[in-house]
Amino acid sequence: MIKEEHEVAGLGAPQSQVAVLGAPQSPAPVTTTVINIRSDTALPDHIVWSLFNTIFMNWCCLGFVAFAYSVKSRDRKMVGDITGAQSYASTAKCLNICALVLGILLTIVLIILVSTGSLMIVQAILGLIQNYGGH
Repeated sequence: MIKEEHEVAGLGAPQSQVAVLGAPQSPAPVTTTVINIRSDTALPDHIVWSLFNTIFMNWCCLGFVAFAYSVKSRDRKMVGDITGAQSYASTAKCLNICALVLGILLTIVLIILVSTGSLMIVQAILGLIQNYGGH
C-alpha cells in the first residue's frame, strides 16, 4: 500500500472505498473550458505611409487625414476590434493612395509651371533688351 493510500485509509474509510489519487471523486461530468487566444493578425494600419504623406505629400491635408485614420486603426487593433481596425485601415489606404497620386500630379504640374514661367520671364527680358537696347 502506498503511503498516501494508507493515510487516507487510516482515517476510518475501509481500504476498498479509498479512491485512487488523481481520479475524479464524484460521478458528475467533467466540464471543460476552451479559451480561444487569437494570434496577432497581420493587419496593416499604413501608419508609416500616412506619416510620409503627411510630411511630404500633404496636398489638401489628405496625408494628415490618412494619418488620423491610421492611428484610429491601430487603436482599434489594440482593443481587439478587428472589424473596426480593418475599416479604418481601408479608409487610410484609400486616402494615402489619393494623397500620393494627387501629390505627384500637382508636383509635376508645379515643376512644369515654374519651368515654363521662368522661360517666359527670360524671353520677356530678352525682348525688352532687344527693343530698348537698340535705340
